[in-house]
Amino acid sequence: MPKTYREINEKIKKGQAVVVTAEEIIDIVEKEGIDEAYKNIDVVTTATFGIMCSSGCFLNFGHTRPKIRMSEAWLNDVRIYTGIAAVDAYLGATELQHNDPENRYFPGEFKYGGGHVIEDLVSKKDIQLFALSYGTDDYTRRDLRTMININSLNQATMVNPRNCYQNYNVAVNAHKERTIYTYMGPLKPNMQNATYSSAGQLSPLLNDPLCKTIGIGTKVWLAGAHGHIYSQGTQHTTDCKRTKNNVPEEGAATLALTADMKHMDSEYVRGASIKGYGASLALGIGIPIPILDKEILKSTCIKDEDIYAPVIDYSKDYPKRLSNTIAKVNYKQLKSGKIKINNKKVKTSSMSSYPKAKKIASILKKEIQDTKFTLNEPYEKLPENQPFNQLEIRDNKRDDKKQ
Repeated sequence: MPKTYREINEKIKKGQAVVVTAEEIIDIVEKEGIDEAYKNIDVVTTATFGIMCSSGCFLNFGHTRPKIRMSEAWLNDVRIYTGIAAVDAYLGATELQHNDPENRYFPGEFKYGGGHVIEDLVSKKDIQLFALSYGTDDYTRRDLRTMININSLNQATMVNPRNCYQNYNVAVNAHKERTIYTYMGPLKPNMQNATYSSAGQLSPLLNDPLCKTIGIGTKVWLAGAHGHIYSQGTQHTTDCKRTKNNVPEEGAATLALTADMKHMDSEYVRGASIKGYGASLALGIGIPIPILDKEILKSTCIKDEDIYAPVIDYSKDYPKRLSNTIAKVNYKQLKSGKIKINNKKVKTSSMSSYPKAKKIASILKKEIQDTKFTLNEPYEKLPENQPFNQLEIRDNKRDDKKQ
């Protein structure tokens, strides 16, 4: 018989729910079989920790006396977007500090940016706010400089347009001589190294490949705070190649997440400096999967060796948007430290942290066991037939024949 969210939540509230991580469920099913495991297991916890550029936060500073309607503003000299309302602003993770040399002295260091400000806010550090205004009759103040921290803000809400990519590229550099600097880290010439970015068998969307339980309204663990999925993530697509167990072999679904930063833990919110590329933010995310039926349980048994990712040349094919795949490798191979491409052994490294993901899955497991975290049934599924559009360059010439 299928289980329901209500039944599972009742067991959670009574402290009776059986919860395991996506790593633990693999051994349990191998020993007990699907039927027996389905009888016993209620929830499987998944997690990931890695760099997620498409992240940021809405902030409300409160009103000064006299009031100001901010038209430009900076936090620790990192510009924030103020085109919303008087003292509301949005801080993006990849925004750079004022006067950062960027890549003028290549490769740039990008030592401080939006992601670092977000980490400092969550760490409860004091941050300088500087703001300018053109002045109005009702908002007469034209400038301010003060110190703020997260406790002095009315709201600090993380609102991320794209997190938790469902699988991702393995990046290499096929150029014969030059090291290149990318958001996937430095890549040495002649494919001397490869980088990847996924928790593999622990990753949320790889454990629910058809998004049967992960949808809009799903409750998530976002850097220690309890949040939810508010939309499909940007660049979300279902138009992808899949293995026989429905797992995408390339980037596919994404999630838009939100949570209250005042409840976050700075261990799972880390500003990142990516040499030659820019500033960003590393986040820890956990998502519970209710075991409603045996098919959902089977999906959570996915192993690293069953998840394949495409190897892409970031020196030519990626920047030119050429649809070439050098090879496909699985996450067991990637995590071993070496993969083989065209009979050549290539060292691998990860842009995400599997140990941190493992820790998050265990934390979420304990929160559910301790009745501190219940499940939300999605009120809407993520789009199931979603293409991925590219931006084509067009000129703006008018067709005189239509005039």
